[in-house]
Amino acid sequence: MRRRPLTIALALTLASTLAHADEGMWMPSQLPQLAAQLKAAGFKGDPAQLADVTRAPLAAVVSLGGCTASFVSKQGLVVTNHHCAMGAIQLNSTPSRNLIQDGFIAATHADEVSAGPAARVWVTVGFDKITDRILAHAKGKTGRAYFDAVDAAKKAEVAQCEADAGHRCSVSDMYYGSDFYLIKQLELRDIRLVYAPPVSIGNYGDEVDNFMWPRHVGDFSFYRAYVGQDGKPAAYSRDNVPYQPPAWLSVSTAPVKAGDFAMLAGYPGVTFRHRTASEFAHQIDWLLPSRVAMYDGLINTIGQATAGDAAKEVLYASSVASYKNTLKRAQGELEGLRRSDAIRVRREDESAMLAWLGKQPGSKPAQADIRALQAQLDAADASRERDFILPFLRPGLFGAAVTLQRLALEHGKADAQRETGYQQRDEALIEGSLKQLQRRYDPGVEKAALRYALKRYFALPQAQRVAEVDAVFGTSEAEAVQRLDALYAGTRLGDEATRLAAMKLDAAALAASDDALLKAAATLQPALLRLEAESKQRAGELLRLRPAYMQALIAYRNAQGRAVYPDANSTLRVSFGKVSALSPRDGVDYRPLTTVAGIVEKHTGVVPFDAPKPLLEAIARGDFGSTADAELKTQTVDFMTNLDTTGGNSGSPVLDAEGKLIGLNFDSNWEAVSASWMYDPRYKRAIHVDMRYLRWLLAKVYPAPNLLQEMGLPAQ
Repeated sequence: MRRRPLTIALALTLASTLAHADEGMWMPSQLPQLAAQLKAAGFKGDPAQLADVTRAPLAAVVSLGGCTASFVSKQGLVVTNHHCAMGAIQLNSTPSRNLIQDGFIAATHADEVSAGPAARVWVTVGFDKITDRILAHAKGKTGRAYFDAVDAAKKAEVAQCEADAGHRCSVSDMYYGSDFYLIKQLELRDIRLVYAPPVSIGNYGDEVDNFMWPRHVGDFSFYRAYVGQDGKPAAYSRDNVPYQPPAWLSVSTAPVKAGDFAMLAGYPGVTFRHRTASEFAHQIDWLLPSRVAMYDGLINTIGQATAGDAAKEVLYASSVASYKNTLKRAQGELEGLRRSDAIRVRREDESAMLAWLGKQPGSKPAQADIRALQAQLDAADASRERDFILPFLRPGLFGAAVTLQRLALEHGKADAQRETGYQQRDEALIEGSLKQLQRRYDPGVEKAALRYALKRYFALPQAQRVAEVDAVFGTSEAEAVQRLDALYAGTRLGDEATRLAAMKLDAAALAASDDALLKAAATLQPALLRLEAESKQRAGELLRLRPAYMQALIAYRNAQGRAVYPDANSTLRVSFGKVSALSPRDGVDYRPLTTVAGIVEKHTGVVPFDAPKPLLEAIARGDFGSTADAELKTQTVDFMTNLDTTGGNSGSPVLDAEGKLIGLNFDSNWEAVSASWMYDPRYKRAIHVDMRYLRWLLAKVYPAPNLLQEMGLPAQ
């Protein structure tokens, strides 16, 4: 690789020492360098211990894939958000046994139910820098060749890592291709639902309150992880035994108040704070408005297709909840970025950075790479509408057909040469998804969703249309209606056994199938492969060129005395700060804690403010016991901090100065939704369930004394 200018390389090394306590999603390995800031913020533990992901407290923090959770007992008990467990709750619900509405309490281990064949708990056991090994064979390459060299190196590292059975490994790049880390995780595959409050507690306020403060929601649920009797990860079996984790969190019984130290560990999904000015403009001017329109339409379409049919509403409850969250997040992000004048701010900042870079010795190669990076980003705009809409043309069952065709194609290759996502290591997850589909699919609803997406597709400029897509769905909305009816009438993939059997077929056998959806997927496959090749060519160039931009940005931030940390990428991160009030607008001041009084104030008896009778009665009795706040003289519900979070941090444990669990992260405030792109300490807040509320519910409202005992907590 091209040698970095000395000034830039040095900045990359030193930048992690420039943290501010309220900003930053830090890698565990960076935390010892932040010891002074941690201590100043109030942390009483050893910052060096936080660098070891195999020791408490980080060893207790796990990924669910899209959400975070944590162990809270030596018997594999896991606590996370209700909305993170919604898929498992929905999977086990029927109109006659609706766990969504009624909640679920397992009195014994035998009463716990499977969270689904695709449910996983990933325990991080390794987080090691391997940059030199990943880039060793990429030197001198460009485009697709660069992508393939890095991809091959990643697969080799993963294969070697996964020779240790029962583990799932991945390679993540930090600072946009500047560094690479090997992440090793124990993959627990038997996950069971233990406890979930009714949705009227777990999602009190629903979308009305989503991303808002004050909040009054008990957004929590419990899982338990199981392993085989030999202690190794295993698929679901009644003979399995609870997993014994290397560490678990102790739940605090101390009060929580404004100004207290707080620390959060989790798996934040993705942030974009280090992207270019043109990417900021693309996000604000085009992508977010497109996303808002798309998800708003899908929600309305599915709502109309399921209206009045309780069975269909249950089938799509989890999907609709996810779509609503995505929609509101996009709306808030767009509003926030426009309010912050983000395009102008980022453009001016980038211009200043480039001017600064031009004055640094040895920076001409970096400047050339940055110009080439911008050319690649500009070229991607030509197909952005097509690339946005195509994934929506592969929902549910149709998506399963596409997956099966691609899996059959990949079966004809050596495992190391297969596409990521279709290797032998991925087949258990594919099988689990094919099984779960049975409880999340209805042909009429899926056709309605496809008709809506196709309407958007048919509006594309002709140059962005794809011949194979037209061959499958037609060239007009009227023609698409007829094609879709024929496709779903002519498929047998709605039967679970048929889908699973198709997993074992080779490409020739699937090509000979007369199943309508499999034939349609076969027609689409050449186009998908062609577009994937184009994407990899561009991805290779971006991967090669972004480090120049990133290293220049780091050096410039260093010169300003500002914090630099990798953008989030679903790897384990830690942020720290304080329990904090908020003053978002003139004359508006928010306290950092809410109480059960707010539940009663909001209660209307109508969804989403339909607090259940047992909760209202318990509040009226005022029997809060040891979980009552001594200063407020009542039961708290949620609290707010200035911790740096984003999507994926849902369920993340919030710890006090001694490393004890005081809350579960579940949301951000409306003013901070845009923080995935721009961080503003004036507005950024994270919202958490107070563990005192959880304890009270388990003790007094929907009792689970067995869980309190297991966590070593008083029964009140």
